[in-house]
Amino acid sequence: MTPQLTWTREADTLVLAGELDQDVLAPLWDARVEAMNGVTRIDLSQISRVDTGGLALLAHLVNQAKKQGNAVSLSGVNDKVLRAGAII
Repeated sequence: MTPQLTWTREADTLVLAGELDQDVLAPLWDARVEAMNGVTRIDLSQISRVDTGGLALLAHLVNQAKKQGNAVSLSGVNDKVLRAGAII
């Protein structure tokens, strides 16, 4: 099965689903400015896998929101995200 990452907007929330894996991050990276416009929360509850590339992308998304004048919180942080974060 090919890893996938999808994202949708629900009001001021960016909902990520699938895998935050370096092999599938490029489309969200390319869309990060538009994707983060007005976002104050990133929902990770539907993330099934994370690697260090995915963590780096999350850091960039939060930074992008700050550049746009928004503070961002993470919600739905599951064990997979916590484990990946614990390695670094």
